[in-house]
Amino acid sequence: MTPTPAARIADLRRQLEDANYRYHVLDEPSIPDAEYDRLLRELDELEAAHPDLVTADSPTQRVGNAPAGKFAEVRHAIPMLSLGNAFSDEEVHDFVRRIAEKLKRPTLQFSAEPKLDGLAISLRYENGVFVQGATRGDGATGEDVTLNLRTVKAIPLKLRGKDWPAVLEVRGEVYMPRADFETYNEHARLHGGKVLANPRNGAAGSLRQLDPRITAQRPLAFFAYGTGLVEGGELPDSHSATLKQLRARGFPVSSLSEVVEGAEGLLDYYRRIGEARDGLPFDIDGVVYKLDDGEGQREMGFVSRAPRWAIAHKFPAQEQATTVEAIEIQIGRTGAATPVARLTPVHVAGVIVTNATLHNADQIARLDVRVGDHVIVRRAGDVIPEVAGVILDRRPDGTMPWQMPTHCPVCGAEIVREEGEAVWRCSGELSCPAQRKESLRHFASRRAMDIEGLGDRYIEDLSDLGYLASVADLYKLTLEDLLEMKRQVDVREGTTPETVKAGKVATKWAENLIEAIDRSRRTTLERFLFALGIQHVGESTAKALAVWFGDLQRIRHLPWPLFKRVPDIGGEVARSLGHFFDQPGNQQAIDDLLARGVVIDDTHAPSGKLRAGLDLATLLVDLEIPKVTRVRAEQLASAFPSVDALLDAPAHNFVTAGLPSDSANAFAAWLEDEANAKLLTRSGAALDELLANTPDDVGVSAGPLDGKTVVLTGGLAAMSRDEAGEKLEALGAKVAGSVSKKTHLVVAGEAAGSKLAKAQELGIEIWDEAQLLAFLAQHGSGA
Repeated sequence: MTPTPAARIADLRRQLEDANYRYHVLDEPSIPDAEYDRLLRELDELEAAHPDLVTADSPTQRVGNAPAGKFAEVRHAIPMLSLGNAFSDEEVHDFVRRIAEKLKRPTLQFSAEPKLDGLAISLRYENGVFVQGATRGDGATGEDVTLNLRTVKAIPLKLRGKDWPAVLEVRGEVYMPRADFETYNEHARLHGGKVLANPRNGAAGSLRQLDPRITAQRPLAFFAYGTGLVEGGELPDSHSATLKQLRARGFPVSSLSEVVEGAEGLLDYYRRIGEARDGLPFDIDGVVYKLDDGEGQREMGFVSRAPRWAIAHKFPAQEQATTVEAIEIQIGRTGAATPVARLTPVHVAGVIVTNATLHNADQIARLDVRVGDHVIVRRAGDVIPEVAGVILDRRPDGTMPWQMPTHCPVCGAEIVREEGEAVWRCSGELSCPAQRKESLRHFASRRAMDIEGLGDRYIEDLSDLGYLASVADLYKLTLEDLLEMKRQVDVREGTTPETVKAGKVATKWAENLIEAIDRSRRTTLERFLFALGIQHVGESTAKALAVWFGDLQRIRHLPWPLFKRVPDIGGEVARSLGHFFDQPGNQQAIDDLLARGVVIDDTHAPSGKLRAGLDLATLLVDLEIPKVTRVRAEQLASAFPSVDALLDAPAHNFVTAGLPSDSANAFAAWLEDEANAKLLTRSGAALDELLANTPDDVGVSAGPLDGKTVVLTGGLAAMSRDEAGEKLEALGAKVAGSVSKKTHLVVAGEAAGSKLAKAQELGIEIWDEAQLLAFLAQHGSGA
């Protein structure tokens, strides 16, 4: 029998309320998010069809109200009092002693709980239904944020169970979990949204949005920690029992709450929570102690605006104000350039902070941090201190916005940022001391120069002890260097064996490493290019460069637009190659490698296929000149026979050549930039050199897989995936590592996984190993 709409609505509400309770209170999710969303959509559709059945406590009523003009004031029936603070063990002992003396009790039970760093609120329920929510405000009067609080899923819209008090006010804290805060900010950074300063400010700001739809997008949570007004019913006469009942009614309550005895119990709790603090999923700034029994609370009473029976034991502050003395750049092991603020020393969370990260240039621009500014510095546990905000009303006169330096402070190479990325990087990969160890690891790796036995430990020790200042220094290492390095390490670590003390050292490991270094001297162009560690240049790109250009000397002096003549190399990769080879330090490192005996065995002439794109019009397109499209480039190439002719032509001649005035003006303005004119000149000369040395492509026959992208996945029995890839490339294929809409063929071996599934989803042709072997045999490239 089909249930009536009213019955189905009631059932859906029950399921959704139960799911919320299990998720937010019990921390035991009962249904997947997709199922929750499906039930919510069904309820929403039923209520839309039967608006007379909509109630204020329905889960559908959490979001959707129009923005408010302003927040109304709410006078708290019972004031939301503040707490006195304790900062030392002695103050905690004094707190306990005062209560014991007044109540004349030798032992006291306290409810101890974390002090969340969020926004205190009061929730009013009438006959079990949420009717109003307000901020603490000044304690007597707060702001009505009911509509915003309805969007917080952890806050029940209707109490569980029965026999509720006619009126029940629940006090608690709205907060933003750390992980959700970081996820929200990362999304905001990527999409140009507002970045929140810290979880506490994020929670407070979210609840004070005039539009509750904005609040609904913020990752807010809630913990109940007490009650206010109670009418028409009773609660237990102890704080801990009240918390248990609130949990049963549907409110999240911190699982870290405990009942402890006396001052020593309180201090032990403080220490345990302090030790766990950095690993908690939410921010806390201390713990709260409350006398557990209600009779004792009433007897103790209040002083001024605080209860005598409760106190907050604060942790050392995690935020402090200080002054930015300088902003410097720190280069990481991968070349990332991170701005760091040098600060007037300040105590934050128990340590003296003198430096704080500013993350990246975009973050500095968002915060508008300047040298001389007074800033708020935040430190949470072992996390590197960060500048959370600027105190603008204390900004000195004459400060200037900060600009990212153009060159690396360590090696002098250009600092570059690719379009769409937040991170700036030093482009002196091989020459930058800050990137030395990472360069060495990559250079020696199996798919690069394949120096067997040169592991991380040796790279660390050889670099730290001064034997390796660059990758080229690998090829001047001697057996004596390695043995002396080992002796120094043993002495440093206090593990010097008796044989070393006697002057005898086992040498086999060192001999093997020297032999491996020597073997790596003879290599291929593909391996050498990959070993250089150029940003965005993986194995497939290195192979393509080697196949199409054939010669290291040609590649290392090529202007970046010409790299785009290689299929699948776009502007981002081409510019990365250009930046790398434009750095004198990188060129010197290559010279040093060649001078120390590195030989590339497979140098050859450029591929004849290059000729099809070696013309002036294509060059102008590859230069990415504003408003110079393929059509405009061909018009210019028809009117001007060479780069020199273009450079010598007055601007009005570009209009004569057929360009619209806006395109002609854009091209003329581009040429007026000296750097652009030099790039065009260099590119024109490189184009001529390539044409002179590139053979006719008449004799170049296309392979059966020419222009096809192939992906290998799973295990093959007859050969390794690398071997299969080489055979496919010999037949013209491009072997890629991931499946996309551009993939033409997927070869699936044993235990093929997600790549096979994606290929099936996209309708891409799929071969098994037998089909692959048959194809290779047919085209003379079998196993």
